[in-house]
Amino acid sequence: PYTAYFAKRSYIKENEDIIQGFTNAVYKGQMWVKEHTAAEIAEVIQNFFPDTKLEMLTRSIQSYMDIDAWNDTPVLKEEAFNRLQEVMKSAGELSQNAPYDKIVNNKYAQEAIK
Repeated sequence: PYTAYFAKRSYIKENEDIIQGFTNAVYKGQMWVKEHTAAEIAEVIQNFFPDTKLEMLTRSIQSYMDIDAWNDTPVLKEEAFNRLQEVMKSAGELSQNAPYDKIVNNKYAQEAIK
């Protein structure tokens, strides 16, 4: 995963509609990226990178596509979660692994992709 989101269990319980809406929006964005070329994506996001030439942005996006670095769904698989933790440990941001089954809640992601 290139991005992960977290919230307290109490917040999720009290705001399920917000969590589902946010997850639906993430999935909609993932589908848009999947259905467009690197050049099309670069044109849309170029305003967020004003100091980067369109050609370089397009090449960067294409390289992510070439290595299949973008997820097609918001579902966080255990293998991906473990890779994320290894990256965080390598960066000195995580001292020990967290258990997937205690941390990850794919309920809203599964609902979004229906």
